Amino acid sequence: MSKSIEELKSLTTQIRRDILRMVHAVNSGHPGGSLGCTEFFTALYGKVMNYHLPFTMEGKNEDHFYLSNGHISPVFYSTLARFGFFPVEELSTFRKLDSRLQGHPTTHEGLPGIRIASGSLGQGLSVALGVAQGKKLDGDQSIVYTLHGDGELQEGQIWEALMYAAAKKVDNIISTIDYNGRQIDGDTDDVLSLGNLHAKLEAFGWIVLEEKNGNDLEAVIAILERAKTETGKGKPVAIMLHTEMGYGVDYMMGSHAWHGKAPNDEQLETAFKQLYLEAPADY
Repeated sequence: MSKSIEELKSLTTQIRRDILRMVHAVNSGHPGGSLGCTEFFTALYGKVMNYHLPFTMEGKNEDHFYLSNGHISPVFYSTLARFGFFPVEELSTFRKLDSRLQGHPTTHEGLPGIRIASGSLGQGLSVALGVAQGKKLDGDQSIVYTLHGDGELQEGQIWEALMYAAAKKVDNIISTIDYNGRQIDGDTDDVLSLGNLHAKLEAFGWIVLEEKNGNDLEAVIAILERAKTETGKGKPVAIMLHTEMGYGVDYMMGSHAWHGKAPNDEQLETAFKQLYLEAPADY
């Protein structure tokens, strides 16, 4: 059943609560980028992407999504659970022994919704391009979506894949860059500046869209829907999505400090007060 915008906005808050609960329970994980990308995941699975349940690995005649920066697995797992891929209660096993919810997504546990192992940065686009070309060969008109961190774009393999996509006219792919300007060691501009990324992507032959309000759910839905209209034109499509790391929790925003650090008990309580829901469905 399709959810209203208000229901999806409420769900973004619930997903943020899930993210914090997961990393707090094991004192491990990556809350910052997960919180920053919550609107993207909610928009993708709640409004934009065409997919079917129960999940199948092949996913013929349905859209695929590939998370390249796999360390933001908490937001991915919560989204999948909240949209019915597996029971919400399983979120309580995050990063525990014998769990299907590893710190970085893997496929050998058979977790529904996960098609590749990710987290070794720079590889997701290459995999997704292979899938996109495979869909073309099969006559499958579906779209392949990817998500990448901006720090990840410092990896050389990404640029090889960007060049390949344009050269081979892979026009059934939409790659979103979480452009929050921060990575594990500090601000991206300080670690290794990407320069004029918009111009570089265009120079590599991509159609480039940009959304400054990446934590506005309706704006994210709109840019993804616009990107869909640009597919099939002989060029791959990229979205530069400006987000804020740690969005929704004031003490996590404005810094890279929470890239990979879990909140303590007091910090979790403070965050939950900011992420208030009248009737939370916490696991």
